[in-house]
Amino acid sequence: MARPNQNQNQNQNRNQISHQIDDFNLRETRPSLGGGRVPGNERFGTAFDLVEQMHYLYIRMVKARSLPPGRGNHNSLPDPYVEIKLGNFVACTKHFEKNPDPEWNHVFAFPKDRIQSLTLELTVKDKDNGEGEEDGLIGGVSFDIIELPVRVPPDSPLAAQWYRLENGSEGELMVAVWMGTQADESFPDSVHLDSLSVNGDGIANIRSKVYLSPRLWYVRVHVIEAQELHNNSNSNSNRQTEVLVKGTVMNMVVKTRVLAKPMWNEDLMFVVAEPFDEQLVLTVEEKVVSREDVVGKCLIPLQTVEKRLDTRVLKSKIHIRVCLDGGYHVLDELTQYSSDLRATHRLLGSPSIGVLELGILNANGLTSMKTRNGRGAVDAYCVAKYGQKWICTRTVIDSLNPKWNEQYTWEVFDPCTVITIVVFDNNHLQDNGGRAKDTRNRESKDPVINT
Repeated sequence: MARPNQNQNQNQNRNQISHQIDDFNLRETRPSLGGGRVPGNERFGTAFDLVEQMHYLYIRMVKARSLPPGRGNHNSLPDPYVEIKLGNFVACTKHFEKNPDPEWNHVFAFPKDRIQSLTLELTVKDKDNGEGEEDGLIGGVSFDIIELPVRVPPDSPLAAQWYRLENGSEGELMVAVWMGTQADESFPDSVHLDSLSVNGDGIANIRSKVYLSPRLWYVRVHVIEAQELHNNSNSNSNRQTEVLVKGTVMNMVVKTRVLAKPMWNEDLMFVVAEPFDEQLVLTVEEKVVSREDVVGKCLIPLQTVEKRLDTRVLKSKIHIRVCLDGGYHVLDELTQYSSDLRATHRLLGSPSIGVLELGILNANGLTSMKTRNGRGAVDAYCVAKYGQKWICTRTVIDSLNPKWNEQYTWEVFDPCTVITIVVFDNNHLQDNGGRAKDTRNRESKDPVINT
């Protein structure tokens, strides 16, 4: 009777393993992509080609002028701010103290599918003075959402206009309101609905960014020989002097062999990044028992070092040859996951063979990485790296199924290279056990096959 139960347990274990493997298999999806491709058109992709369109209500709050005090005190100046009301949702701009002509230059973006009102209300208020009074009403402007203009790039940006405040106020508010998508140039710098709870420097940590990695060079120091060395007076005069050369760049230290006759003919190799702000420090040291005494030192600023672009033989009478070697690629990744195989110097690189286009749509079923309000949460963003360029999407706050719908492009120089895509949890938004770095959720490495 034990065998059927045993077989049943084995089948259950196989099913569990099969489900775990399926979690990491490729799955076909059919999202409703934006623009698609036009046959025979060799243009670069737009922001709609590989991602789904996401529609937003944009509010550009520019400035106000001639604002009166909100509490009827005509002898004082107002502390104005704007309250944005969209159904049950309320957001506010920052306030200015004693300024009847404030300038905000803020852009707010609200997802269209989360709008539950037909009217947008913008109310200018006078902030209370800390004495327990309510904020004073200065005036307001309302917009019918159905009547808002729709902007689709490459249309020019919608110009802001002056609107006279209602409620009999004398002030005016300059604002632009329109419906658009994530292709709008205001999208990256706008304040989103889910990020209004993030204050201060946290805003900069949740916006999408594009970075360029610095170019890396080899510093090749060819140590030939040393002449006219003065022995350390504390050393034993009866033993033969043994010396070595130690090279240092920042925290990288490389040494030659210890020789009695100072003729090394060795290469010391370092890796440095542009711009070359560091110094190469060469020290000749005498080996004495268990210590090394300094005989002399040479400081060489890397900015003055010649760049070597090929493998030609250098002929010179100096006894130390130093060059920045750009004829080879400096490996900064694992070989099997390399995204760039070109020589460091651009003159020695091959021309591009195509363009890699990446659309980052969404993620489903992410693992909870933190606790918020007694439940699991994750503030997810995506990082993708290929070559010297790597990008970071915006952070979607508190969602296990985030939608980014952002698109990026890279030039491709070698088909046998790999793009790396990683999902992270943003730890800059709250304390998570003192962890300084963001936590990786899942990583994907795909070969470049769509160029």
